[in-house]
Amino acid sequence: MDTLLSTSPSMVVPSSLSPARTFASPSKLYYAVATFSSTPPINGVFPRNRLRTFTPSTAPKFSIRCGAGVKEIKESEFQSTVLESSRPVLVEFVATWCGPCRLISPAMESIAQEYGDILEVVKIDHDANPQLIEEYKVYGLPTLILFKDGQEVAESRREGAITKAKLKECIKNDGINASEVLQEWRGQVENVLPWVI
Repeated sequence: MDTLLSTSPSMVVPSSLSPARTFASPSKLYYAVATFSSTPPINGVFPRNRLRTFTPSTAPKFSIRCGAGVKEIKESEFQSTVLESSRPVLVEFVATWCGPCRLISPAMESIAQEYGDILEVVKIDHDANPQLIEEYKVYGLPTLILFKDGQEVAESRREGAITKAKLKECIKNDGINASEVLQEWRGQVENVLPWVI
């Protein structure tokens, strides 16, 4: 397979680079190119019918979706959702263009479902919330910060991709142990049950 890089019909450059490269022309920014099988050139020019270019308005958009367990919030919701929460809140700062953010997204969903009774997991878009990024000094993505009683838990900040097992270990080290909390809740429920029956 060859890759065709070109911004004009008169200049065609075959290359062995992989597709989806970004290159600029004076008038537009092209985001991707198409691959084609080694087709002989016609009059020294490769056929253009297989070339597909994307402009900023037609380029595919990537997003980091939130499932049932993770909630995406904005700066306006931060106070009520994170700082005033009665439960601990794990905040994940992400960006749609961040590969490691997309990489840990399934682990975050799993953590949100597994610890859903004792821990709230929220996601904040880095580009859409610059005031929070500045306030909490988020320098790398993804950044995970655990908040408890409206305060950042000391030494709970994690930057970069992290495995699910390591994330669970960090949550336990930061003082959130699911079995202890469930045991405490079970005791509270047992104290109430005789009065209900």
